[in-house]
Amino acid sequence: MTLHIFNPEHDIALATNVTRFTAPHAGRQLRADLGFLPALWAADGDFVLVDDVEAALEAVRHFRRLAAEVLFVTVQDMQLLVPQLTDNMVVKPWGWDLGVIEQLQQMGLQQQAPSEAQLASIRTLSSRKWAASHLLPVVRTAADGLVGEASYVDDFDVLQHMMQADGSLPIGEGRGEAVLKAPWSSSGRGVRYVLNPDHWRHNASWARNVIDKQGGIMLEPYYNKVKDFGMEFEACADGRVEYRGLSAFQTVNGAYTGSIIATERAKREMLSRYVSMQQLEAVSDSICTTMTKALQGIYVGPFGVDMMIVASEEQNRFLMHPCVELNLRNTMGHVALSLPCDDTMPQRLMRIDYTNRYHLRIVETNENVLNGLML
Repeated sequence: MTLHIFNPEHDIALATNVTRFTAPHAGRQLRADLGFLPALWAADGDFVLVDDVEAALEAVRHFRRLAAEVLFVTVQDMQLLVPQLTDNMVVKPWGWDLGVIEQLQQMGLQQQAPSEAQLASIRTLSSRKWAASHLLPVVRTAADGLVGEASYVDDFDVLQHMMQADGSLPIGEGRGEAVLKAPWSSSGRGVRYVLNPDHWRHNASWARNVIDKQGGIMLEPYYNKVKDFGMEFEACADGRVEYRGLSAFQTVNGAYTGSIIATERAKREMLSRYVSMQQLEAVSDSICTTMTKALQGIYVGPFGVDMMIVASEEQNRFLMHPCVELNLRNTMGHVALSLPCDDTMPQRLMRIDYTNRYHLRIVETNENVLNGLML
């Protein structure tokens, strides 16, 4: 018996790292409006925690052919049900953090949560600092034609010194410009581009605040990005890490805007214009090996690694950045992989729109969105 929880505010909760966490308004509304989402990958008979059962039933009605027969429940429902349930209840949140632990305690399910030590390790592994220090350097050596570097700076005066007068970085395979990233952020939030001196002047106080609140900041070269993509994985209960598939998605200014639903063959065919299949295989194998060791006894569940194709002006070819970000949680890429897809179906675009509330849209199209919208 499984209880699924969609907590999209997870990354912000990791950054805040307090027990009584209150998500920003946008995060609370996203959770309220799309709380039904786990019905798309849950099994028949599973529970899905939502704020409003009637609203969830209305929302999932539009995806009835894709959704499992789940039971939507509130925290209050679970408080009544838990005493009647057996001890084999499994909890699967979008991501593990102190905020979701507090909810489990309210429902009497704290025994299903990770230990304090495990949760602390999950937070550490979820930071961009850890990925830049432990995953990127290893994966980058998996094949030729791979790039990527990042520095962690925990002193604002040092950061100020590193930023040259023209606003560029003294490191790099990039083109001189920099990207500043908070160690923990959500869907592109906490990312600032420093492409000229004015950008640094406008973002200096923000950078100082990030260092004060999160202990440091990530400093990366700005790459001439051609395409975003990712790889999705599963950390299994027996300790293995398995590759689940490619993720093709769109971003605007670093923020996620939609996933493309297509077959693995179609996604590999698109990427083959830029990188070899041998490179993709080498990178996925390296991530599986590295994360198997890192996650032993700490984390079981889905995770994803964001990547990108970059154009190299000096080498006159395309290069692959194999670890832009590690997302140690469920991802929209995993959601897209859970939806049915074969070569006879048109490609589809899954996106989240906002009017007065958030809506999940899955748009079918006869256009080649994989090759068209991602260019």
